[in-house]
Order: sequence, then structure tokens, then C-alpha cells
Amino acid sequence: MDFTKMHGLGNDFIIVHGEQALPGNASELAVTLCNRFFGIGADGLVYILPSEQADFRMRIINSDGSEAEQCGNAIRCVAKYVYDNGLTAKEELTIETLGAGVQKVQLTVEKGTVTRVRVDMGAPILAGLKVPTTIDAEQVVAHPIEVDGREFAFTAVSMGNPHCVIYVDNAKEFDLAVWGPKLETHPLFPRKVNVEFVTVNSRTHTDMRVWERGAGPTLACGTGACATVVSSVLNGLTDRKATVSLKGGDLLIEWSGEDNHVYMSGPASVVFRGSL
Repeated sequence: MDFTKMHGLGNDFIIVHGEQALPGNASELAVTLCNRFFGIGADGLVYILPSEQADFRMRIINSDGSEAEQCGNAIRCVAKYVYDNGLTAKEELTIETLGAGVQKVQLTVEKGTVTRVRVDMGAPILAGLKVPTTIDAEQVVAHPIEVDGREFAFTAVSMGNPHCVIYVDNAKEFDLAVWGPKLETHPLFPRKVNVEFVTVNSRTHTDMRVWERGAGPTLACGTGACATVVSSVLNGLTDRKATVSLKGGDLLIEWSGEDNHVYMSGPASVVFRGSL
């Protein structure tokens, strides 16, 4: 199996192309290959597959073997991979995802290489039961949640995968390892949840740290950055266009007031290639 190791702001993936369908042992492979001590090391294993309704199809298996519905950093890596490797000559293409449908991608190309990717992440899902949470409400904004005697307020957003956005005084220093796994598996979230801890610095800038469902702490989360801006607008904290600073770098996010879609812009990088 040939593979390419890539990352989007440090959120890293093992990219595989050439399969016609998701292998039956993809879950076991992800656990083995994503291990950072005995394998290649990554946050997820990503397959680029044929699609009947888009230019390409993407399937993402987390490092724990579970499947992710969508990943903003992974889709940027896939877009760069298919263009840089001559699988498409399009600078605007479509990629089918498991949970967010077909998404449109625009490439910035310099000297034949993709340097930046802008993704139409689609419209956010805000209805509580559809995120999903167990809360039957049109929007779940600043809702109380208690874990181990500590109460937080969270806003629920789905970008094809579920997110729980919590505002804290200092996201950069927040103890992800303590609170992330407890919130991920809280009974309010029937399919578990990605947890974003956010500090708002201005109307156009936030800091965010993430505990990803199925992967734990990662350096970046594209869908989480999108959920952060949507949540921040709903809470009246930022404008609809803002920079989200993650541990691995910055993403520019815009929640359009015209089509209600969220647009994410950021880089993707190749680390190395190999064969198993």
C-alpha cells in the first residue's frame, strides 16, 4: 500500500489513493498505522475513492478506528493531493463526504502546486436533536452542562459532525486532557462530540483548542474552527468573518449571510511518502 503523510496545520493524516471502496479492515488498519510509536503516526487514515456524484469521495477513519463524518483539515489535504498528483486539472472541484454531502473546493495554485485551499463547508446544523444532542431546541446556545461538579456553558453546532463550543478565559492553557474526554462522552451527546475551548480576543479573532472525538487533542480542527465562528456569531461575540488561531496555525472562517454557508481557507502540506 502506497501512502502520503500530510497535514493541515499539524492535524495529520495518512492519505491513501487507489482503492475502489473502503477496505473491510480499514478500522483495524487505522488503529495500527496511526499509532505514533509502532506505526506511521497520524490523527486519521484517509481514503480517496471514486464518487458517482462528485469528482472524488473521501472517507476518514480516526486513530481509534471510528469513522468521522467530515474533517476540514483532511479535505484540504485531499484537494491538494489530487491536484498535485495529476488526478485532476481542475482548480475548482467537488469532494463527497460521509456526513456533509458534496463540498465545493477552490484551489490556489502557484507554479503547479496547491498553496491554499478554500472549502465551502455548507450550512451549519443548529437544531439540537440533529447535531445531535438530546436537547429538543431549534438552537442550543450557551446551554449549561455539568461534569464532575463543574458547570460549563456550551453551544452546539454540526458541520456534518457534532461540535460542542465552550468559552474559557485562556484556551491556550486550558487542560484539555482533563475535561476533553469527559465532555466528549457526556450523556447529552448520543454520538459523542468534538469539544472546542475558545477564547475571544476581538470581533475578528479567537483562540481555540480542540479535543477531537475519536482522536483526542489535535493541533487543529477545520470543522471545529467553523463551528467556533458560527457559535461566536450566535453568542454575539464575533463578526461573521474571523480568524481562528489553533495550536498548529490560523484558519480564516466566514459564515456567509447570503447563502448561510461556512467557508474555510487554509493550507495543506505534504510531510513524506512511503510504501507498506
